[in-house]
Amino acid sequence: MTRFPLLLPVFLLAGCSAGGEPESTADPVALVALARAEQGVIAAEVTLYGTAESGAAGKQALAAPADAIVSSIAAPVGTRVAQGDVVAVLSAAPTTRLDLSKAATDARAADAAFARAQRLRSDGLVSDAEVEAARAAAASARATQASLSGRVGSLTLRALAPGFVETVAVKPGDLVTAGTPIATIVRANEVRAHFGVDPATARGLRPGTSIRITAGMGRSALSVPIESVNPTVDPVTRLASVFARLPATAGIGSGETLQAQVSVGAAGSGLSIPYAALLDDGGQPFVYVAKDGVAHRHDVETGPATGDRIAIIKGISVNDQVVTEGGTALEDGMKVRTK
Repeated sequence: MTRFPLLLPVFLLAGCSAGGEPESTADPVALVALARAEQGVIAAEVTLYGTAESGAAGKQALAAPADAIVSSIAAPVGTRVAQGDVVAVLSAAPTTRLDLSKAATDARAADAAFARAQRLRSDGLVSDAEVEAARAAAASARATQASLSGRVGSLTLRALAPGFVETVAVKPGDLVTAGTPIATIVRANEVRAHFGVDPATARGLRPGTSIRITAGMGRSALSVPIESVNPTVDPVTRLASVFARLPATAGIGSGETLQAQVSVGAAGSGLSIPYAALLDDGGQPFVYVAKDGVAHRHDVETGPATGDRIAIIKGISVNDQVVTEGGTALEDGMKVRTK
């Protein structure tokens, strides 16, 4: 019994040290960015996605003029070329050299036969028809020789107009036949934008409507008119097509991915917020509105989007402060402070 009073101060001391300072129960505070819901002019816009491509008139194909061997490629894929720049150098294949030699021999023989027919006609030994036949044969043989000589003389392939080398289908050492594609060049001023569009949206677009196009990070947007609208639905993508001509000064090459915005409805007045403030919960759009340092969830009904803003039909009021950054980590009723 005498040992319990000795232990009591120890327990009291322990109890004081454990409960000397109360544990912190402060509510968490989220760091957010805010923006004001504003009343203003709203036009319905849609975002389009597509690529830059060259039209049929914007490509030039270089082909082998005769059976040949590829000697060198002077302008690989991606090279910018001016009119007259060498793209590829070919040399005559053995069969071409034989054909040229035979054509020269045939032309000389045909000329000799024509000269002989003329002499015989002067002696009255052949008719005028036979002389004419010899003359025609000589002319044909000379034309064949000239054609082969011209093709052999064109084995250095040059760009017909300024542009970019899009494809090279051969490599040095390849044996190619006459007509084989060697390279294609896309003219710098013949590139157009091709966008896939929902068919219902495409029906509301017209040639001449301004479309704002961007071609990647850090590139300035450019506004150009729609050139044409093809309402035919692609069987694979299920989208219609919109085309716009790209100016050469834009520096956009064939194959680049593009994004664009285009108005699809009349402008009107309404309430809008930055698109970044809009969140989604199982198909229900909502935003967080910050008031007196507390975030409150507001389910909203949205309208058309314009650039980086979206119209709000109901759910919030003008001048409400909506959360544009940090909203994904919030819960209804959580305290917030601005960045």
